Amino acid sequence: MIVFSNTTPFIALSSIQQLSLLPRLFSEVYVVYEVAEECQAGGHIKVPPLQSLSWVKLVESTQPLKQTVLLELDKGEKHTLNMACHLKADRVIIDEKIGRNMAEYLGLKVVGTLGILLTAKQNGWIGSFSQCVAQMQKQGVYYHPALVKRLAQYMGEP
Repeated sequence: MIVFSNTTPFIALSSIQQLSLLPRLFSEVYVVYEVAEECQAGGHIKVPPLQSLSWVKLVESTQPLKQTVLLELDKGEKHTLNMACHLKADRVIIDEKIGRNMAEYLGLKVVGTLGILLTAKQNGWIGSFSQCVAQMQKQGVYYHPALVKRLAQYMGEP
C-alpha cells in the first residue's frame, strides 16, 4: 500500500505525541523532501526529523505533471499530490481543504488527521477522540468546530 502524507498531519500528531499512529495504520508513509523540509523549518510544535523515522520513505519529487491545476497549493502539497499521482498512491493524508479537494479531483483517496484519530479510537489506541482534538487545538492546530463536533458525536463522545 502506498500512502503519502503532507506536512500538517505530522505537525498535528506530533503536537499530542501521537505520531506513532501513522505506522500503526500504514506500515510505511511516503513523504516528499519538500514536506520533510517544511517539518524541519521549525515552529512551536517540534516534529522529529522525518529521515530518522524508519517507517518514513522519503521520495524525491519530479516536476509536477499538472502544473496549472496544482498552482494554488503550497510547495509541500503540490509535490505530495504530484508524486501520489505519479506513484498511484492508495491514499493521501492531507488536512487543508483546498489540498483535499485537489487530491479528490485528481482521483486520490484522502484521509486527514481527524480520520486517523477516529480509526485510532475505534481500535482502542487512544482514549478519547475529543480530548486529542482539544489538545491539538490548544497547540494551535485548527479544525472546523462543526466537523469536530459531528465526528465526536459519531464516536459517541460529547
